[in-house]
Amino acid sequence: MDHFSVDAYSPKEIAARIENVGISKSTSDPLRVFALAILAGAFIAFGAVFFTVVTHDATAISAGILRLLGGLVFCLGLVLVVVAGAELFTGNNLIVMAYVDGKVSLKQLLTNWMIVFIGNFVGALGILLLIYLSGHWQINGSEVGAKVLTIANSKVNMTWMEAFTRGMLCNILVCMAIWLCFAGRTVVDKVLAILFPITAFVAMGFEHSVANMYFIPAGLLAKNQPDIVQLVGNINLDNLTIYGFLFDNLLPVTLGNIVGGSVFVGLFYWFIYLRD
Repeated sequence: MDHFSVDAYSPKEIAARIENVGISKSTSDPLRVFALAILAGAFIAFGAVFFTVVTHDATAISAGILRLLGGLVFCLGLVLVVVAGAELFTGNNLIVMAYVDGKVSLKQLLTNWMIVFIGNFVGALGILLLIYLSGHWQINGSEVGAKVLTIANSKVNMTWMEAFTRGMLCNILVCMAIWLCFAGRTVVDKVLAILFPITAFVAMGFEHSVANMYFIPAGLLAKNQPDIVQLVGNINLDNLTIYGFLFDNLLPVTLGNIVGGSVFVGLFYWFIYLRD
C-alpha cells in the first residue's frame, strides 16, 4: 500500500512503478487477464456509445465545441479502465519497458498483448450486441444510428498511412494519460490525469484500435438498416465491409498504436529513467 502523501510521484518513480506493473501483468493468470480485458473492451465501448449519442446532432453546436464535448465524454472509457481495473491493449503497450529491461520475455510480452487484444474485442462486441438489441440507435428519429454509420464509414475510407499515423498519435496520448495516472495517489488525481490527453486525442480525430472494435462493427450493423442508411444520404458505403474494417483500419491503427505507445512513450521513458 502506498504511504499517504499529497505529493505526486516523480517521473523516475512513475517509470519504476509502470515497469513493476508490467512484470505483474505479464506473469498473471491468463484467464484473469482475459476477463479483465473483456471488461476493458466493454468500458471503451461505453465511452464510444456515449461519444456517439452526445455528438450526433451537429446542428446544435459549433464543430470545435462538439469535438471537445465528444472527447470529454469519451473519457468515461479510460476512467472505468483505470479506476475500476481492467486490461487495455493500448495501455499495455507500456509493458515494453519491462521487456527491454530484461524483466519480461518477448513471449510473455506478446502473449499478454494477444490475450488482451482478443479480450478487448470480445468486450467491445458484447456491448455492441446489447446496444443493437436495445434500440438505442433509434434515438432522435434514428439520427444516432446515422451518426454510427457515418463514423464507421469515415474510418474505413482513410488511407493506410493516415490510419497508421493517427493510431500512433492516439496512443502517444493514451499512454501519456496512463503515465500521468501513475503520478497520482487518489481517484481524483487519476480522473484529472485522464481528461486532457484523452479529450485531446478524440477531439483531434486520432484512431484507437479498441474503440474501433465498437465503432466499425456498429457501422456494419447499421449499414443493414434501411431507415438509417436513408438518413445519411448518398455517401459511398462500398468500403464499409469486414475486409475494410480488419485490413484498412484495424490493422494499421493497431500497428500505429503499438509504435506510439511502445516506442514514443515506453522506450523513451525507459531510456531516460531506467536504462542502466
